[in-house]
Amino acid sequence: MAAQFGMRLRKGAATTAVAAAAVAALSASQAPGVTADNGRQAAAGSSAPVPDAVPEGNATGNSPYYTDLPPLSSPKPSPSSTIGTPVARGEIEAGIPATVLDAYKRAASELRGAKPGCNLPWQLLAAIGKVESGQARGGNVDANGTTLSPILGPQLDGNGFALIQDTDHGRYDGNSEYDQAVGPMQFIPSTWAWAGRDGNGDGVKDPNNVYDAALAAGHYLCRNGWDLSAQDNLHSAILSYNNSQDYLNTVLSWLEYYREGTHSIPDGTGTLPSGRSDDKGGKHPSHSKPPKTKPSPGKPSPLPSTPGTPSPTPTDTVDHLEDAGTAKLTAMAGDAFDKRISTRAENKAGKTVGKVRIRFTIVGATDATFTGGESVATVATDSKGVAVAPALQAGEKTGDFTVHVAVVGRSVGGVDYGATVTARAADALARTSDTPLTCTPGGEFADQVEVKATYHGAVADKVDATATLVKSVSDATENDQGPYFKDANGKAVRTLSNLQTDANGLIKLPKLYADDATGTFLLRIVTTGGATLTVELKVAAADSSPSPSPSTSATPSTSPSATASAGPSA
Repeated sequence: MAAQFGMRLRKGAATTAVAAAAVAALSASQAPGVTADNGRQAAAGSSAPVPDAVPEGNATGNSPYYTDLPPLSSPKPSPSSTIGTPVARGEIEAGIPATVLDAYKRAASELRGAKPGCNLPWQLLAAIGKVESGQARGGNVDANGTTLSPILGPQLDGNGFALIQDTDHGRYDGNSEYDQAVGPMQFIPSTWAWAGRDGNGDGVKDPNNVYDAALAAGHYLCRNGWDLSAQDNLHSAILSYNNSQDYLNTVLSWLEYYREGTHSIPDGTGTLPSGRSDDKGGKHPSHSKPPKTKPSPGKPSPLPSTPGTPSPTPTDTVDHLEDAGTAKLTAMAGDAFDKRISTRAENKAGKTVGKVRIRFTIVGATDATFTGGESVATVATDSKGVAVAPALQAGEKTGDFTVHVAVVGRSVGGVDYGATVTARAADALARTSDTPLTCTPGGEFADQVEVKATYHGAVADKVDATATLVKSVSDATENDQGPYFKDANGKAVRTLSNLQTDANGLIKLPKLYADDATGTFLLRIVTTGGATLTVELKVAAADSSPSPSPSTSATPSTSPSATASAGPSA
């Protein structure tokens, strides 16, 4: 969470009371039906995140956040309210610094194209940015969106916070002993390592840049195939950012507030929040409301065990992971893998363990991803102790890579799965025209050779190919006479490499020329995958069809019959 701001604001009692009622109404009967994506679910009604080892994928490491709630948005406060205060503050609070606002809207726009099924509203990014850093400390950023001074949360040393030892060698947070949340969207370094994005196109993924951080937050919230227009998905995504019911309530209140209308204000002029979730006695009243289902009288609330004697969780009982029958993982570049990774969690006795979060991480020199474009996915084991990773999507880079599988929050034996991406291939080639390809010596062929590649009957795009003028059907060496192509300098070449089919599977070869040799010549086109097509090229002198004459007759004759026969052909 962001460092303490130097400026504090006091809320009017009436504003606070109404805001508290508003957020209570927002979250009433809306407890998420899905546990937070990463980390153990907090006890109902508790504002503190549940202590745990690093909750994999948790954006902030459950760092502190700002608890200020939005004011009244109505322009007509009730007579019992403090006259003027709610409206004035509401107008101020609705303003979002221009660069920060642009970053949220640009990120949401990009996500509409990259992950249209997510339905990410930019107001959700604004709500999280408000709660995490007060909109980058009121828009204290430069023209490129980079914060003018670091925004760092407290070191996560286990002293009142999660224990997260250094993962970035201090690269982002300047701390080589423990991690700290960084930047306007408060990513911890271990999450930024896989969630980071370049939102402003400068070639750098910087958590201190609001464009980069907003785009990363958008992709983070849209992972796991979540559709944020669905309430349960929205709640799960927010809880995965910071695993606290109070955090969810606060973000939802700002989301609804910003949906009612906002406006742009100059950078550096935004209001600064005052209350933080780790301030002693600084909780907002609404953050102490009991859970919807109250414990029976005389029974203890479902709080965590006494510090020092935590109740064992399923994760605590896991001893190792086993492969659960994963088939060979192979896919052609650009295709989805047709098999998925399955891993089983077991205890020391070899019995399966359910409800354990398993982390799947793609490692190696590859651009393969899981569905949704992420390189890390976290999945809970089912009742049989099995976690199935999201489908893998091959990129364009061919070769082998590894998917490492580990238990979130425990250092136990993991499993590595090998995967291979093969080059795009075609298994058939055909000419797009049946026009004969002919030419006279020293001339040029009127038609260019065009072929179409397919694979299992479907268009084979981006497939590499080579075209060679060969000596014969049985001799594939390059011919040294006959038809030829021209290079950029006009020099004759008889082999073309680095050809590739287009989006429709087509290759159109350059124009062909002929030297003085006549006869039938062969052009052979071969693609990755072994598709082969041999095309005939004929070079012959022009046929003038001259008439026979006595001077050219091999056996002159003066008989009446020869003359007669010669007459009609003249």
